[in-house]
Amino acid sequence: MEQQVMQNEETTLRVDIYSMLAHLLRKAPDDNILNWLSSLDVATPQPHISGMAATWPLVKLAAEKTTLIRVQEEYQDLFIGVGRGEIVPFGSWYLTGSLMEMPLAHLRRDLAQLGFQREENVKEPEDHIAALLEVMAMLVEGGDDHLQKTFFNRHIATWFERFCADLKSADSAVFYTAIGELALQFLTVEKTRFV
Repeated sequence: MEQQVMQNEETTLRVDIYSMLAHLLRKAPDDNILNWLSSLDVATPQPHISGMAATWPLVKLAAEKTTLIRVQEEYQDLFIGVGRGEIVPFGSWYLTGSLMEMPLAHLRRDLAQLGFQREENVKEPEDHIAALLEVMAMLVEGGDDHLQKTFFNRHIATWFERFCADLKSADSAVFYTAIGELALQFLTVEKTRFV
C-alpha cells in the first residue's frame, strides 16, 4: 500500500512538472505563476547538492527577481522576436535545421495513433516543446509506461539537451535561464527512466 502511495505521488509530481514546464514554454508566466514560483518552499542551495534539488532554489530566485513586464519582454525576445526569436522551440528545427520536416510528419503520425490532434485555434506545428511536454503529462497521467517511453525517446530525447543549453545561454534569458536548467535536469531524469 505504501509503495502504491509513493508511486501515485511520483506520478502526480511528474505530471505537474511536465505541465508547468509546458505552460512556461508556451507563454510568459502571469503574476499568479510568478507569485507561486516565488513562494516555493525550497532549501537554500548547498554546494554538495546537484540536479533537480539544486535547481528549484534557482527557479524561486529567478521568479522573485523578475517582474511581469520583464518576463513578458524576455519571453517575446526569446521565442517570438521580430521575424524570429532567439530560440526556435521546435523539434524539426533542432533535428534538421528547418521547420515542417520529417520529424514533424513522424510526430503527427504518432499523435494520430494516440488519438491526439491539434486544436483549431493553434497555428504552430505540433513539435513545439510545450506541446510535446503537454502530451507527456497526459501519457504519464494515463499510466502506460511503454507509451511514455516510446513517445519520449522518439520525440524529445533526441533534442531536448541542445534546446535547454540554447535556452540557458541565450542573450535574452534571465528568468528562462533557470527554467532551461530545470527542464534539463527534469528531462535528464526522465531520459534515464526511459533507457
